[in-house]
Amino acid sequence: QVQLVESWGGLVQPGGSLRLSCAVSGFASDLFAVGWFRQAPGEEREGVSCIMSNDGSTVYADSVKGRFTISIDNAKNTVYLQMNSLNFEDTAVYYCAADLATCRNYYYGMDHWGKGTLVTVSS
Repeated sequence: QVQLVESWGGLVQPGGSLRLSCAVSGFASDLFAVGWFRQAPGEEREGVSCIMSNDGSTVYADSVKGRFTISIDNAKNTVYLQMNSLNFEDTAVYYCAADLATCRNYYYGMDHWGKGTLVTVSS
């Protein structure tokens, strides 16, 4: 059974940084895609970034390019989302998701989801 557990959301001031973690378990294959999504109150879910487990290739939404960095530690089965230069518009619940497809169309959704972690950017 695939399980995804997000952690390390929290409250941060504008301009600050946070690093989210997603512990991934249960995949029978070493080849899978892991994505980060977010959903702000009253807004639709947005695909933020995606990474492939085999070669570390990445995809980013335009809204976070240059500020967010996704990475994977295969030894720890953990995917990270380093978020820098945070602003009020980044406030959302952040979800980790994964499936056996590629990152090409990850923003349409993925098969397995975590419960989410809240990131609040406030002064």
